[in-house]
Amino acid sequence: MSNYNQNSGMQKRLIVMTVLVFVFFIAYEYLVLKPKQEERALQATQEQEQKANSAPDVQTVQSVDNSVNSNTTIAPAVIDNSKIVTKIVTDKNIIEIDNLGRVAQVTLLESKYKDEYGKNLTLFLPNQLKPLEVRFQDTNLNQEAFKVDVVASSSSIDAKTEAQELTLTQKLSSTTLTKKFTFYPDGHYDLAVSATNDKQFFITNGYRPEVLVDMYAVHGFMAKLNDDSLETIEDGDIKVQKTITGTKFISNFDRYYATVIYNFKNSMQVTLMPDNDKNPQAFIHAGSSINFSGWMGPKNHKELKALDPELVDVIDYGWFTFIAKPMFILLQFLQGYIGNWGWTIVILTILIKLVLYPLSYKGMMSMQKLKELAPKMKEIQAKHKDDKQKQSMAMMELYKKHGANPMGGCLPLLLQIPVFFAIYRVLINSIELKGSEWILWIDDLALKDPFFVLPILMGLTMYIQQKITPNTMQDEMQKKIFQLLPIIFTFFFLWFPAGLTLYWFVNNVFTIAQQYTINRIFEKKKAISKI
Repeated sequence: MSNYNQNSGMQKRLIVMTVLVFVFFIAYEYLVLKPKQEERALQATQEQEQKANSAPDVQTVQSVDNSVNSNTTIAPAVIDNSKIVTKIVTDKNIIEIDNLGRVAQVTLLESKYKDEYGKNLTLFLPNQLKPLEVRFQDTNLNQEAFKVDVVASSSSIDAKTEAQELTLTQKLSSTTLTKKFTFYPDGHYDLAVSATNDKQFFITNGYRPEVLVDMYAVHGFMAKLNDDSLETIEDGDIKVQKTITGTKFISNFDRYYATVIYNFKNSMQVTLMPDNDKNPQAFIHAGSSINFSGWMGPKNHKELKALDPELVDVIDYGWFTFIAKPMFILLQFLQGYIGNWGWTIVILTILIKLVLYPLSYKGMMSMQKLKELAPKMKEIQAKHKDDKQKQSMAMMELYKKHGANPMGGCLPLLLQIPVFFAIYRVLINSIELKGSEWILWIDDLALKDPFFVLPILMGLTMYIQQKITPNTMQDEMQKKIFQLLPIIFTFFFLWFPAGLTLYWFVNNVFTIAQQYTINRIFEKKKAISKI
């Protein structure tokens, strides 16, 4: 088969694959994931109302001694007999501690963190495994611990302007468990936990925040190891118990929010256990005492960096992190001067287009040459339709004579794909866009355009881009699919964050400008060559 036919086949597969991937994303998001979230939220509310205060049957976290085969162990049942004993107010959040010494709820206080009803966002559902829950290795002691309330040194803590301490004490028959907190105005805490009589226990980071879970971003568990590598396990992907040693921090996270436990002086050992949905739940090996720090809130780059520069790794950009991280730093740098995230996205898009212009130029010029040669290609195909070898040789001679490259249009595009995916990951994961306004009708770049103006403009510019771009497709089916793409993509982008749609729209506008310029350059060169 000729290189031309190979190129044509590649284009067809690329188009079909793109359409199918986007259809899958949207269908899964709105037909499966959202209904599941709503059902879980309703179920959680019902369970909260129905549960009595008596402690149900409790499974104990298994020892991770190598001699114990515990691969099929399921995460312990959720105990939800909470009563709030202490409320801590910082400058960033409200942290509520329940009668078992766990974090029952975290409410974000900053004005931009509001739900669709204008209420302050909360991070956890009531029936989740709660952060800082302790599980004793001794089964009997563990049963007892869920029947005995902790005693708090204060029922109300004001840490809005300076650090404040809180002590929780739980007196059991064979041990006394003590949790000593220091809460800081920025919302993070230090914690020392100890049990007398050398009683061994585990402490959990809890289930991840349940605020925004979708197909567009990774959600689940992450650990940073002593060698600075990251290990991420997404929801639904853990089937057996797994132990990780030498961790600097662990994080359970959704798209924008995370609970994090970290210790950069003494590394931690963590056992991950699947719940009934194969979601990872992390239990830290404490021995009889442990010290660490923690954070529960938005994955905001500046706030995480202020706690410790290593914590910025909590923000996961997926496969293209090596490009996405520098790109976000550039985005943040530009925003520091521009002061508006919307215009920052516009400027960043222009810079990316300028940097990639040499690749775009080569690809566009190659497509122009192939378009000019299309009639001669058809003649060769018709002339040698029964001899593929001669057809291929004739095609190669034609390409060589006119300086055309059948892969010239695809290769520059392939080289740009990592950049496009990186900026996609940056914009889809950047909570910094939350509450950020841009022009009149867009008051939150992290949400969809309320009037769908940007998606429609994006689709219109995509259509214009198609019209002025040379099309070397000979197959009618390919052409029809290609012509439908602006409509299909417009539909997809109706629900995308406005910041991401803005990027694609501006990218299209400048691609049109580039294509128009290159079309004129090519026409001038062709006119000169005829003189």
